[in-house]
Formats: sequence, structure tokens, C-alpha cells
Amino acid sequence: MPRIRPFQRGDEPALADICLRTADEGGDATGIFDDDEIWAQIFVLPYVARHPEFAFVVEADDGRVAGYIVCAPDTRAFEDWFAGEWWPRFAERWPRPDLERNRQDGTLRYAYARRAGAEPYGDDYPAHLHIDLLPELQGQGWGRRLVETLVSALREHGIHGLHLVASAGNTGAIAFYPRLGFVPLPSHEGVQAFGMTL
Repeated sequence: MPRIRPFQRGDEPALADICLRTADEGGDATGIFDDDEIWAQIFVLPYVARHPEFAFVVEADDGRVAGYIVCAPDTRAFEDWFAGEWWPRFAERWPRPDLERNRQDGTLRYAYARRAGAEPYGDDYPAHLHIDLLPELQGQGWGRRLVETLVSALREHGIHGLHLVASAGNTGAIAFYPRLGFVPLPSHEGVQAFGMTL
């Protein structure tokens, strides 16, 4: 039986692989970008580097990590840290594109634009999460259990609100979050944001 456990140092390669294999609106994003590593360096690895205490994984029967949830408890502080300390390390490897010619350009431009206040959701819902499960774990309640585990940890630390942003094309995710108690928030074109008061 799979189990949920806290993130441990050494889980990073598994998390990066899961991120890549679910990044294309829930499907495998391998080969979409020139460098597959871009996904994880934006959407999962900075979270476990900054806030390992708010990261949990699902460990499969064979010991593999097959799912995760990661979180920034204070979105404003996290985005400033991302912009000032995390992302500048990649400026030479992945320069900021002048134009958005393709999906990789758009994702890199998003990374370069991240900073406190760039998204409005952190005002009322200060924490934000990313969650991904490999197909073998989907539809079995592990997503719900991961969210419940994270919500419990956030409440213990006095965090009063949580949000997330899903791609508008990820219909499975958009149907899933309201069942957990998230409410839709006004969103940019191409995405749907959800919030939960804790």
C-alpha cells in the first residue's frame, strides 16, 4: 500500500521526474522544451529548497516516490526569494526571451516575471501549492490525502488561506479542486485559480 511521508533530501530527482511527466496539462511534457529540466526548476525544486517542511510525497509499494505536494506558506516572500536568489542562478543557462515564440519562451518569461504581488491571490490566500501524481496513483484518493496533509500542516502554523493555479486545459484538475473545498477565483486567460480559507 502506498503511503504519504514528509519530503526527504534525496527525493529531488524523483520530484523533478514527476513534474516533467505531468507538466503538459497533466500529461507527459518530455521533449516539449529544449531542456526538460526547466519545468522542475520553476515548479517544484524551489519549493523543497525553500520550504521542505511543507512538502509531502506519496511513496509507492516499491519505495519509489510517485506523487508530491509542495507549498510556499507566504507567496509574497517566496516570490521575492525566487526572483532574487533562486532564478538568477539560471540566467546564463536560460536567458530571458525577448519575445514569446513558443511555449518554452512563455514559461521562461513567466519565471523572470515572478515577484511579490505579480499575482493577486496571495493577498487573501497567502500560501500556494503545486501537486502532481503519476498516472498509477491517480483516481485513488491520493491527491485528496496530500491536500489534507498539507492543509493540516498549514493550520498548525497559523496560515489562513491557500491557493493554486491550474491550466485551463487541465480539465481533470479543474473538476478535482472544487470537490476538495477550493472555490474558483477570478483568473487570467488560460488558467483557473482556486482558493481555500483554512
